[in-house]
Amino acid sequence: MTTVTTTPGRLTKASPGRPRRRLDWRLRFAALSLIWGFSFLLIKVGTQGYAPFQVTLGRLVFGTAVLAAAMAVRRERLPRGARTWGHLTVAAFLLNALPFSLFAYAELTIPSTLAGICNATSPLWGMALSLVALSEDRPTRVRVAGLGLGFLGVLTVLGAWQGFHGLDTTGTALALLASLSYPIGWIYVRRTLAGASHSHLSMTGAQLLLATVQLAVVTPLFTTLPSALPIVPLLAIAALGALGTGLAVLLQYGLVAEVGPTTAQMVTYFIPVIATAAGVALLGESLAWSTPVGAVIVLTGAALTQVRPKPRTRPGPQT
Repeated sequence: MTTVTTTPGRLTKASPGRPRRRLDWRLRFAALSLIWGFSFLLIKVGTQGYAPFQVTLGRLVFGTAVLAAAMAVRRERLPRGARTWGHLTVAAFLLNALPFSLFAYAELTIPSTLAGICNATSPLWGMALSLVALSEDRPTRVRVAGLGLGFLGVLTVLGAWQGFHGLDTTGTALALLASLSYPIGWIYVRRTLAGASHSHLSMTGAQLLLATVQLAVVTPLFTTLPSALPIVPLLAIAALGALGTGLAVLLQYGLVAEVGPTTAQMVTYFIPVIATAAGVALLGESLAWSTPVGAVIVLTGAALTQVRPKPRTRPGPQT
């Protein structure tokens, strides 16, 4: 569920001087998994009181506020340059405005458990797209097998052998499109913003700000002001933005800097498990046997698509 701009090959380095004591990375990893896993429950609760675009706009406002505060504390400025802002505008749409809105609309008709599992298909879409868009990303038998296995898991979750009986096709399609939007955004960022001199925090702060502006323009065109302000859905939106978007970004960057992107991305495989448990336990959503079984297949396939071949070592000169 990575929703932020990252530039490959650059890790955040701690500033020189007195080292700060940090919470163990495993605890931060667990916190990030819980936050993102519960995000789908918070979206569902938010849409019970507000329109999907309003949920997304509120999420972005609260998330941007958290990053703005972090930038102020670290005395970082927004990036400069029209070209950078142009690319960030596209990234904001593909990685934030579009998928956040699609998930909110999807959860009007599908359970949060299904939305969380659909989110886990992002690595599958990413692998399929990278084979076409990134020439340096070569396929292997293991990765292709993982791709096929992953989409078999999707069909299992959706109950394809029953003709998708009882499934809301539109809502499921929106959730899958949201998951597809993430890797499209990642590939765009990798092609256009890789090696940017600005910090990750600065770039992401600008990206969320732009996504907020996009939703601020769109929301009044498709929604009307609510006649009442339900407190519980409003609190869910505030938590979704401040925790699920703002704090989650800061936790993610800290993990990438400390343990590397490969380990940090493993959080993807815990999100659907937590989303399913939260939806069943707290929202009373039903759970057929095919949902957890299919989810395991999806996650196994997604994990296989991330396997990279070991570099071949060249024999040294013989003496």
